[in-house]
Amino acid sequence: MKKVGIVMGSDSDLPIIRKATDMLKSLDIPFEVHIYSAHRTPEEARQFALSARENGFGAIIAAAGMAAHLAGAIAANTTLPVIGIPCSSSNLDGLDALLSTVQMPTGIPVATVAVNGGGNAALLAAQIIAVEDKELAAKLDAKRASDAAKVLEKDKNVMEKL
Repeated sequence: MKKVGIVMGSDSDLPIIRKATDMLKSLDIPFEVHIYSAHRTPEEARQFALSARENGFGAIIAAAGMAAHLAGAIAANTTLPVIGIPCSSSNLDGLDALLSTVQMPTGIPVATVAVNGGGNAALLAAQIIAVEDKELAAKLDAKRASDAAKVLEKDKNVMEKL
């Protein structure tokens, strides 16, 4: 199975990354997590992206706040799918990061999830890897069914209370 690479711009993004790693663990998907800054460690971020395919990665998640150039910097150096997680900051509550992550030039795509959307980033990475992995696809199908059953149970509980 391909691994998921996870890169965050700062350790302050760790609570958001934990949502992604918890989801990946629940699906038995191997991953690596690194802190690389698009601005403070651009060469390390570049080398990670350049070698990602040969190192067994199938998708990369990049989380950053404020200027949020990390996902774009990673995507500029690999043709693997890159999923950006814009992280909220105290300045503009994540809007700045969202716009920086989603507004990529033609030729360098970055899939972007919601602000602080670590869980959905992991699920999207899993869906990408599951294109060629039937066992993982079955786990994703089972998760969807389980999630639907939980909603229906809540619906039933609400109707009983009212």
